[in-house]
Amino acid sequence: MDKTHRGSKSRPFPATTLFKQEPQKSERMQVTYRIPALIYISDNQTFLAFAEKRKTADDTDADVLVMKKGIWKDGGVEVSLATLTFIGRHSHELLTSACQPNHRSMNPCPVYERESKTLFLFFITVPVGISEHKQIHKNKNQARLCYITSQDIGKTWSDITDLTADVIGEQEKDWATFAVGPGHGVQTKSGRLIIPAYVYPCNSLNCKPISRAFTFYSTSKGSTWHLGKCVDGESNECQMAEIIDDKGNSKLYCNARSISGHRVEALSESNGEAFDKPSSAHKLTETGHGCQGSVLSFAPDQATEKTWLLYCHPTNPRKRACLGVYLNKTPWDASGWEDHKLIIYDGPSGYSDLAQCGDGKHFACLMECGEISEEIAFICKK
Repeated sequence: MDKTHRGSKSRPFPATTLFKQEPQKSERMQVTYRIPALIYISDNQTFLAFAEKRKTADDTDADVLVMKKGIWKDGGVEVSLATLTFIGRHSHELLTSACQPNHRSMNPCPVYERESKTLFLFFITVPVGISEHKQIHKNKNQARLCYITSQDIGKTWSDITDLTADVIGEQEKDWATFAVGPGHGVQTKSGRLIIPAYVYPCNSLNCKPISRAFTFYSTSKGSTWHLGKCVDGESNECQMAEIIDDKGNSKLYCNARSISGHRVEALSESNGEAFDKPSSAHKLTETGHGCQGSVLSFAPDQATEKTWLLYCHPTNPRKRACLGVYLNKTPWDASGWEDHKLIIYDGPSGYSDLAQCGDGKHFACLMECGEISEEIAFICKK
């Protein structure tokens, strides 16, 4: 661990590799897995771990989404290799439902609708060879907002739904590009479904787009979706969580990547339709040029709804390394993050996603790691 990590407590946990780089005959083509997303469905105590399968590590070489299933058993987790499903390769149905012709699927973002027991897997598709930088440079969005659903916890999936025209509509002409998550979405206690997202808005050929976080949300169990208003100021890849005080009042909390050197936080009193003025979380330092992070709310006492927050992100201020977990017992307070953080992986690490699981006292993390972040691994601990 970096000696500059004062206030850190190192306690690396055993990690189980779920997706690992696959050397190919060609030195340039190294099948790589990136961009983890994790969801735990308590109905049948099942984890679903998602990632992008890429032809190389480059964003423009993303190809299809992959999924692996794990089962919580007797206080532990069994990850079955037999349940490894490559979306878009091993099943013709998944090939046609999770992909669009001549597009690559990116940024998995799952959310579970409790009443209808429907699993939504949101993602974007982008034309092959078109980078985010190229879209921003030309101020012309080419990303599509898509999802597939499953009624049987990932055994089978629906056909693809492309929401771009219906939800974004005419606003798309003012967007340079956008993406969801990556990482899990949220269903609030009121039943609203929240998909975190960010956009590079630009309504002038002379402007330089600056990314801003926002939500896609549904008040109808996922049958219709709407577009929330952007957070004021610069913010990027984000995750969100519902925070509840000791009186049962709730707000939606947003934690976003930023180029400012610290994470950006914002609260919404309208369940994601709009956000209050954002603030810079000075206790949550960004890493290098920034990195995605994960946030999760949980009730430490099952007798009350009051929630705390967990946040996971590389703790090294210069490079993506030493993945740590931070705790905030007073999430309505911008300065509530504790000074001490727990290092759960003492080595190269990047994007991550958190989930509460099992008996409610255990937490799982799906993370990019390895010598050069060439694999995605799973950790589950109390």
